[in-house]
Amino acid sequence: MADDLDKLLDEVESRFCRLSRRDCADRNGAKGREKGRFQEEEEEEGEEAEAAATGERARFSKDASEEEDLDDIIKDIIDEKSSAQSLVKQTSELSSPASRNNITSVQAHGKRCCPVYLGGSTAPYGIGTSISQRTCDRLRCTACDFRVSHYDDYQWDKSCDYLFFRNNMPEFSKLRAKMLKKKGSRAYACQCAWRSIDGLTDLSTDRQLRWVCSEHIQ
Repeated sequence: MADDLDKLLDEVESRFCRLSRRDCADRNGAKGREKGRFQEEEEEEGEEAEAAATGERARFSKDASEEEDLDDIIKDIIDEKSSAQSLVKQTSELSSPASRNNITSVQAHGKRCCPVYLGGSTAPYGIGTSISQRTCDRLRCTACDFRVSHYDDYQWDKSCDYLFFRNNMPEFSKLRAKMLKKKGSRAYACQCAWRSIDGLTDLSTDRQLRWVCSEHIQ
């Protein structure tokens, strides 16, 4: 009887231990599966967050690029408008009468007689050159800084002196008192010098005169 009881106890103990080990194994397996599932969920959440961050960075970069492109387009439009306005202003300035006068004045500069000729009333006026021997009508005296006047078909009376021209130039009505009619002659005078010329004369041959060509405006 005692032996049967011991066998029964041993069998119960053996079964109980097997069940305990199986429960522990099941619980450990369940915990492992639960932990693995949590890890997988965390990894998936991390991947989703990383993907979202990457998409946000890409969207931000695209927006920034589009904004820069828009700024460049606006800048180009402003530059084109400024260039167009500047061109219109320059064209307007060039087409103005004052600008045309300035251009004409610049173009007219440098038109001087070389050599300078004096002549009688039959000699034509113009720009004197070695080929075109024309008499200068733009004479100016560098001594008295006065324009040289000239009168066709007249000559000066021999009684003329410095004070006469100093006091009466350039009033023809007063100068007429000492002018003599002479066909083909031309009377020249400033405030300090005077000449009566009948034929074509190179001014450089008269060293007492300080007369120069003061440019011709065509």
